[in-house]
Amino acid sequence: MEQEFMKEKKILPLVLSMSLPMVISMAVNSLYNIVDSYFVARLSEEAMTALSLVFPVQNMINAVAIGFAIGINAVVAFCLGAGEQENADRAATQGLLLNIIHGAFLMLLCMAVMPSFLGMFSKDETVVGMALAYSNRVFLFSAVITSGLVFEKVFQAVGQMKVSMFSMICGFAANIILDPLMIFGIGGFPEMGIAGAAYATGIGQVISLAVYLVFYKAKPIPVKIKRIYLKPQKDLAARLYGIGISASLNLALPSLLISALNGILAGFSEKYVLVLGAYYKLQTFIYLTANGIIQGIRPLMGYNHGAGETERVREIFRTTLALTAGVMAVGTLLSWLIPGQLIGLFTSNPQTVQSGVTALHIISLGFVVSAVSVTCSGALEGLGKGVPSLYISLFRYIVIIIPAAFLLSRLWGAEGAWYAFCFTEFVTAGIAFMIYRKYVNGK
Repeated sequence: MEQEFMKEKKILPLVLSMSLPMVISMAVNSLYNIVDSYFVARLSEEAMTALSLVFPVQNMINAVAIGFAIGINAVVAFCLGAGEQENADRAATQGLLLNIIHGAFLMLLCMAVMPSFLGMFSKDETVVGMALAYSNRVFLFSAVITSGLVFEKVFQAVGQMKVSMFSMICGFAANIILDPLMIFGIGGFPEMGIAGAAYATGIGQVISLAVYLVFYKAKPIPVKIKRIYLKPQKDLAARLYGIGISASLNLALPSLLISALNGILAGFSEKYVLVLGAYYKLQTFIYLTANGIIQGIRPLMGYNHGAGETERVREIFRTTLALTAGVMAVGTLLSWLIPGQLIGLFTSNPQTVQSGVTALHIISLGFVVSAVSVTCSGALEGLGKGVPSLYISLFRYIVIIIPAAFLLSRLWGAEGAWYAFCFTEFVTAGIAFMIYRKYVNGK
């Protein structure tokens, strides 16, 4: 089989070879939001605040799409490892159909609830108007996003990480070129303001999907999407949703957290809402290497688990934990060496920059230890154990941090919410390790 290298190649070179293209892909993906934010911030602070308010809903759509695609990835990788070719094809085919349906449903739902959602966090009509102008356009591309993510995870499941990397680079290149043209009306384009940022992002996503389709047709992969497999199978759907729902909730929980924190911080000043939005865009970039490594090892964990290679599964986990901890140490260093420059990407207001620097200093204290939670959660998803992975995320994003942020903000003002981040990482790391040992090692 073409995937035999997953259970034969030495672990460190294997993990690096699978992860490096995904690190680049994650960097490109995170730059979508950062580039939008950079150009939108040149319009006004109100525009940047509007983008920050839409971000958690955007993240929720991505969470559902990516989470279900992770389920497809895990099932396809396991089936290939176990030699079940037909089941791998069925999982890819039915997964694509279901994720397109998810995208269409989420587009309609989010467009309907956005006015009420935005009204919970801002009474500024300018901010709300800009947020709706952006969201109503960017949500039109939801089904494109969900389709592209299925192809991304299928290509990853067969070890072709470079295709994902190339596709994302093509989409990002289009986005970064179109952003200034469509926002500011350059080169014959009409000046569309924040709406232009939405269109530029959407067009970039269309191009990424087109690249996947070209590769799928021109360079066939071991997994096939076939019309004869479109008829839903109850058992297969249960496997896909069993992993996909948990993975989606894992990814959606940060959106709930951001919304809760926006509510807490708005009581002090909308400036802190902007700081939180800027931090989460930076966090995506800071964590991207660690998350890229996790994406790279998911198919490795699934394939080796399906092939019965238990010791290789353990070694992949240990190697990944060491790599992610090292990556987060670099993130901590950057947060202390150039915090002003990082926050300055999103605002030129000196007071807001200073508040952002303080937030980044405090939150970054928990970066290194967060590698435990990130690695345990990702490894469990790769093994098809979505529910215990969800437990870790619930502790990390809801159970501990929201009460802590509320209580600490009452003691120390807005800064108390920043301390809740690092407090949560330390507590959750211990819980995550115990959950991983229980569900994988039986200890």
